[in-house]
Amino acid sequence: MLLTSTLEKLREGQNLLAFSGGVDSSALFFLLLEEKIDFDIAITNYQTRQQSDQEVAYAQALAKQYHKQCHLLTTTISDNNFEATARTIRYDFFEQLIKEYDYNNLITAHQLDDRLEWLLMQLSKGAGLYELLGSQCIEERDDYALVRPLLETTKSELREYLDINGIRFFEDESNKDEKYKRNFFRHNLATPLLEKYSNGIKKSFTYLDEDLTALHQDSITINNVNALYYLKNTGSRRSTIIAVDKLLKKLGFLMRQGDRERLKECDEHVVGRKHVVSFQGDLCFISPYKNNEMSKEFKEQCRILNVPIKLRPYLFENSDAFEVVRELLTLEHL
Repeated sequence: MLLTSTLEKLREGQNLLAFSGGVDSSALFFLLLEEKIDFDIAITNYQTRQQSDQEVAYAQALAKQYHKQCHLLTTTISDNNFEATARTIRYDFFEQLIKEYDYNNLITAHQLDDRLEWLLMQLSKGAGLYELLGSQCIEERDDYALVRPLLETTKSELREYLDINGIRFFEDESNKDEKYKRNFFRHNLATPLLEKYSNGIKKSFTYLDEDLTALHQDSITINNVNALYYLKNTGSRRSTIIAVDKLLKKLGFLMRQGDRERLKECDEHVVGRKHVVSFQGDLCFISPYKNNEMSKEFKEQCRILNVPIKLRPYLFENSDAFEVVRELLTLEHL
């Protein structure tokens, strides 16, 4: 069931499995054991359901039985956007563990149903091939790789594996609540399609992945000095935005569809109050978002050079980055 392309990477590295006690991560736990892949587990308890404590106890029992380390984060969320906030908290926790314990790979249990749900949701909003495909089986980040070994396996196949082997798992009742958009797409579209056409859908994703790789074979070169990244615009603004999206993802930040749409329409945008993306002529700059005071002399230098406005505060604090931008914009004006 595990993608062959992920096994070598997992055998070579120190691995952390994102665990919940549900169908997907419980099956993945035992599939990794079968492949003799070493890993520890991490679980987040949001304390929103009665069975949350039981899921944590199950994770800890499995870790003890199979000599794994079990990392636990217990937290609460009051934000209205529970799913997005929970994801941010969860991944911040994982990345903290990765740094503290020197893990190379973060393993998640995303499977084919998840991938089809994503595709259908993006299709309903309007998306290109890059957005439609979303998750890849291996995504390299700055300090680790995100590995998804189950992307070609359906949830029904995982459930069958658990039943045959008598493996315990938990059902999250919130997954049945269709007030969440993903659940609506799952129950009404993705699951019925996979029940009838799973083999064809698997093949389609394989072909789409190959097409995406072919389209982006000539990768755009991104240079950097400190935390300033810069690249030459291609003939297509969209291709540049995809390159920026990939860079931010590698840095651990997920750009939203609204941000991508905004960057099509304007030359400068602050993404998530964390990053500035600025287009200037044939150049694109990406830097941390800053809002500090600047000297009059520096402001005048930037005005003469036509430095993008939102980029200036970061450059004021980073002279090396400013010199690179000065040189690039000077050449641009020649």
